[in-house]
Amino acid sequence: MQQSYPAKLLRIHISEGDRFQGKPLYEAIVTKCREMKISGATVFRGLEGYGESAEMHKSHLARHDQPIIISIVDSAENLAGLVAVVEEMMDTGLMAVSEVRVVRVQKKVAIEEQSA
Repeated sequence: MQQSYPAKLLRIHISEGDRFQGKPLYEAIVTKCREMKISGATVFRGLEGYGESAEMHKSHLARHDQPIIISIVDSAENLAGLVAVVEEMMDTGLMAVSEVRVVRVQKKVAIEEQSA
């Protein structure tokens, strides 16, 4: 079974060392997504990167400063609410919102397993 519908993709670009209330910012954002019943969020750690400051972000022995991207897909309305909340949590970073078309694939076997 396949469903297709329009949605928005929010990508949040931060650094591994960014914090919110003493815990890693990426963890705090994912927790907030769950609280707000956002469809899902995935955190990716980059090997290396730089942003507006042109300062390189990469793995060091003494500190953790790798780039982090949090990828979130949901409705425009849900992401608009999330963007406002995350903006308050961030000191620096970048949020990018794109229009996407969601194609949800759910095989018959998976559907049967869920109903059992």
